[in-house]
Amino acid sequence: MAYNQEGEIVATTERSLVTRRPHPQFVEHDPHALVNAIQSGLDELIEKLGDQVKYIEGAGLATQRSNVVCWDKHTGQALSPIISWQDTRASDALAKLNLDQADIHKTTGLFTSPHYGASKLRWCLEHIPEVKQAHEAGRLYCGPMSSFLIYHLVKEKNCYADPVSASRTLLWHVHRKDWDDYLLKTFGISRDTLPTCVPTCHHFGHLVSKDIEIPLNVVTGDQSAAMFAYGNLQYETAYINIGTGAFVSRPSGYALLYARRLLTSVIYSDKEESQYVLEGTVNGAGSAIEWLQALMPIDNLWEQLPNWLDEIQHPPLFLNGVSGLGAPYWVSQFDTEVPTGASPAESYVGLVESIAFLIHANVQEMMKFASAPQQLQVTGGLARLDGLCQRIADLTGLPVYRPMECEATTRGTAYLVAGMPQQWPENQHGIWFMQHPNGALHQRFNDWEQAMLQRIRHQSNP
Repeated sequence: MAYNQEGEIVATTERSLVTRRPHPQFVEHDPHALVNAIQSGLDELIEKLGDQVKYIEGAGLATQRSNVVCWDKHTGQALSPIISWQDTRASDALAKLNLDQADIHKTTGLFTSPHYGASKLRWCLEHIPEVKQAHEAGRLYCGPMSSFLIYHLVKEKNCYADPVSASRTLLWHVHRKDWDDYLLKTFGISRDTLPTCVPTCHHFGHLVSKDIEIPLNVVTGDQSAAMFAYGNLQYETAYINIGTGAFVSRPSGYALLYARRLLTSVIYSDKEESQYVLEGTVNGAGSAIEWLQALMPIDNLWEQLPNWLDEIQHPPLFLNGVSGLGAPYWVSQFDTEVPTGASPAESYVGLVESIAFLIHANVQEMMKFASAPQQLQVTGGLARLDGLCQRIADLTGLPVYRPMECEATTRGTAYLVAGMPQQWPENQHGIWFMQHPNGALHQRFNDWEQAMLQRIRHQSNP
């Protein structure tokens, strides 16, 4: 997407990418298909801009933060698939390490979840012969997906790691802004196989399209970029971005703030200082709807779902652990089932409501460690569902603001590329969802929470 200095979209292109699920715990993408899709989209965008290409000042890249990949540092050939953040293939091996959770949390801001990159990179070294051979030959690069994309997309073939993506590997020290020697040793990852850590805004190299070179000046994570969609951060606001997963973030500024069951995440870092948030993660949002569509295909689902959310006021409880439970539960394996006896419409409404419940659980946890926000801001594809936004407002008791432009990641990236200008106008005002008394919804949340905890206890002690 191309933006002008007023934050308006000038041109846009889109490409799709196949998600592979070869085994129940595996979630993968084809690395070179992704590179080709980005390059193809960039080429089309340049064509659409026509004579306006002379005004291009820079580009930014925002990616899913915890995806990792291995490749040959001499040829650039991918040696593993892109292993998605949703993938939990290394959960058993990670549990056997028996790491000190409190120490890990203090060092990285994360918990020892298989959703983060370290255990997956270790899995690649142990299970993919090409990765092991490249490592022994001194030819291995591994790390965040964004580093692989930088390497392939810029003409200089640089290998850099932005702080947001590096911080999601479970190998990055949140204070020192570099790879942590103790964690590298623990996971058996060699420092010389990892990209060089650099700030969010950096000269990453030049993208090339149609004989035009574009400086790549910003690389960051999708959720981090989304928070900057409408300018600098508002500390009285909690930000919710609902896409493949749902992420609840409360800015803490330049201070590191820790909460027992939430992440401390870096969202921007330069040579002098970093900005942080308390973050709650919901793994199963858009991915959960994809999961249910595979089991229960519905034609024109997105045309029907808004009406179902209005009409079905008492859906069945949906215990949603698709891709495992993130904050505040942290259960990597959770049995998700379609409610017994429910119609397809009821099942989909119950699933959407479970997303609201998981978000509410994270907002509640956040309020234990920080002052209550004055409002919530929702963005992302699923934020277009009025019924979901209204349920979040009713549950949290907070007004929910939804901008007209829900595609927050690209707009936030453009704001960073533009140099974080003081004026970054929102050209159309969005919609407010005001909280209403809804005793039945709160009762369903209480019943759902008890059922979730009971399922977790049963799985832990069958």
